[in-house]
Amino acid sequence: MSSGDTPLPAVQHLLVRYAKRGKMRFASHRDVARAFERGVRRAGLPIAHSAGFTPHPKISYAGGAPTGVASEAEYLSLALTNRSEAEAVRERLNAALPDGIDVIDVTEDAGGLPASRLTASEWQVILPGLTPDSVAPAVQRFLALEHVRVERLTNKGIRSMDARSAVVSMSICPGGTNPPNPPQLTEGLPVPPRPGGDTVALRMIVRHTVPAVRPDDVLTALREVSGVIPAAPPLMTRLAQGSLGESGVVLP
Repeated sequence: MSSGDTPLPAVQHLLVRYAKRGKMRFASHRDVARAFERGVRRAGLPIAHSAGFTPHPKISYAGGAPTGVASEAEYLSLALTNRSEAEAVRERLNAALPDGIDVIDVTEDAGGLPASRLTASEWQVILPGLTPDSVAPAVQRFLALEHVRVERLTNKGIRSMDARSAVVSMSICPGGTNPPNPPQLTEGLPVPPRPGGDTVALRMIVRHTVPAVRPDDVLTALREVSGVIPAAPPLMTRLAQGSLGESGVVLP
């Protein structure tokens, strides 16, 4: 589409759920956005464009997982100028996207993707070199507190946030197993084992706050209240993202 053309109207919005796996967890949100723009072009999807001198494809992104964090529940919305079958879009995107970005599901979404529908995330954090017995007292101490403030350096300077108030729930499960009674969206997702030594995983549901409390902020809070430090960098994965329901996080 050239800058002088009148953009075609969008006639369909598709909600795309995708995963960020393997080495792609180190890709930034901007890198992922560029990969999707290229993937949409390669897949030949009839993407709508904005008006103006430099038209841009109408792809709306929800808040992306931090760089270095894997995810099974990232979302974006595509505005198309011709109606397309959702499953065909999923297959075409997967054929065009780089390894490690995998489209899990594509559904019709008439209203786009408002941020109000994404109010919490469920996270899995693998802590290598630790055991459930060593982590359980730290979790109990953390959950017993009303507030735990931590600081993080951001593009806007040092930001202070209350890590405790953002955490809805937190539980422990040994490495390589699912927790008992897994939440709705995580059944069948095993904890990837780490080679050598003990491994324990935390499952936590964290509200989306401003500024955002990330799983590494919660680990900082755990370390400050109890001194728990994993033997190697933790592996963090977003398992679910959506609204906060009685049984956990549900899809938007």
